[in-house]
Amino acid sequence: MGCVRSQVQVLSPRPFKIFFMPQKKANWSGRVTRKSNALDLEEGVFTWKDPEKIARSLKKSAMESDRRKGTPLMSAMSMLNFYINRAGANLKKDQKKVLEDAKKELRKLFGKQ
Repeated sequence: MGCVRSQVQVLSPRPFKIFFMPQKKANWSGRVTRKSNALDLEEGVFTWKDPEKIARSLKKSAMESDRRKGTPLMSAMSMLNFYINRAGANLKKDQKKVLEDAKKELRKLFGKQ
């Protein structure tokens, strides 16, 4: 594979050992966020300010998808959790609260309170 390599220093029992990791593999989660084939999400769904609207949209996408592997609730919740975890420290506190509330709304919509 002829990809660019980047150096990554890893703490290991052998000090100063450097491992090489293909650069393409380092960005897999960003690629999943942009090009996921699991659910057809509405544009900007994770930036909305209304948790109920987010939950309804995720439920609709999960129910209509014929490509999901688990239940609609699992698929919708997985996509929401993936986005929250992927955004990490870059996610503003108020938006994280909205997304966490969307999880609660999703559970209500699926009758899993």
